[in-house]
Parts: sequence; C-alpha cells; structure tokens
Amino acid sequence: MPLALFDLDNTLVARQSALTDAISRLCRTHGFDASIEQQLRTALADRANVEDFARLREAFGLEISAADLWQEYVAFMAAASTCRPVVLKALARLRAAAWTIGIVTNGASDIQRAKLAATGLTALVHGVAVSGDLEIRKPARRLFELAAARCGVSLTDGGWMIGDNPGGDIGGGHQAGLHTIWLRGRPWPEGLPAAHHVVDDVVDAIAILLNETE
Repeated sequence: MPLALFDLDNTLVARQSALTDAISRLCRTHGFDASIEQQLRTALADRANVEDFARLREAFGLEISAADLWQEYVAFMAAASTCRPVVLKALARLRAAAWTIGIVTNGASDIQRAKLAATGLTALVHGVAVSGDLEIRKPARRLFELAAARCGVSLTDGGWMIGDNPGGDIGGGHQAGLHTIWLRGRPWPEGLPAAHHVVDDVVDAIAILLNETE
C-alpha cells in the first residue's frame, strides 16, 4: 500500500478563515476590546498554544485562566474548521484505491486533533503525527518517521508528502526520502529543491496520486 502524508493547515483545512472566526467568537464571548483582539490575531497568526494565552492574560490583567481561554479557543477553532466535501470525497477515493493516508502537522496536539475530528478527517486517515506529540516540528525527519509508523508502514518503503509549506512540507519531505507535491502560494525559498509536482488545490494532488496506481 503506497503512503501519502498530508499537511493539515492550509492544505486539507483552511486555517486562516477558521482563525479569524475563532478569535472573533472568543472576543465576543468575553467582551474583549479591539486591542486584545488585535494582539490575538498577531500572536496566533502562525501557531498557537496555551502560553500565548498566558501572556495575553498577564498583559491585560484578565481574570479568566489561560487554560480556560485555551480550551475555549480550541473548541472555537474546531467548530470553525472545515474540510471541503470534494476533498473528503477525494481522500475516500484514495483510501479505496489502497493508499495508506497519514497526517503530519505542526501544532499543539489537542487543537490539531480537534480539527481532525470536527472535519471528518479522522475517519479517513490511518495515522496522525502532530509536532506537539514530541516537541519536534517539520521539517525534522523524526516527525515524518512517526507519521509513517502510526500508519503501520516505514519511510524506507517510500511515499509522498503533500503540503503548502515549502520548507516544512516539501523540504522535510525531501529529507524523509519522499516524493513531494506543493500547493503553491507561499514564496519559494532560494536553494530549496523543487517539488516533484506543483498544484493549486489538494484535490489536484490527490488526482496525481490516483494516477500513480491506475
């Protein structure tokens, strides 16, 4: 069974729109003013964890605990996260074609797994590796090894990595010995080896994989 590893945020799930919605809901719930909302948008733009809310709580003298703020944020992010039906359908086709499907993603474990459960992705993948599991982030090869192992396979058998981040997904995939498909959008760093394929949508990437087994 060939292996396909997918990034989560901005590959299978649109993170930025979910982030905007989650922060707005959190601020409305607690009556936070515009200065707190702006700080949250800046602090959480690329990643988020409970320490971000500890700093926010201290900076603005909030009464609610950082742990409670974090859990509310996780719930709001999960509720706001969606995976397009066409993507879910394409992944189901890939699984039916005997592909082994894994997720390898940077982020806190609880929030990433909440997104997977809320979007219906959990039922379509064989294994998940989140950087928060080991405090190791892409492009570290160890995270890719963990993802493959949790899918019941080994990187020595090869496979594919699909994602939007040039360094983390494509560079990391190359280091892990995988073929790569890049979802274009971010600037491409000078000196980074090219991806094997470049697409505009993850559905197009899945179509390439399906063609590999036809």
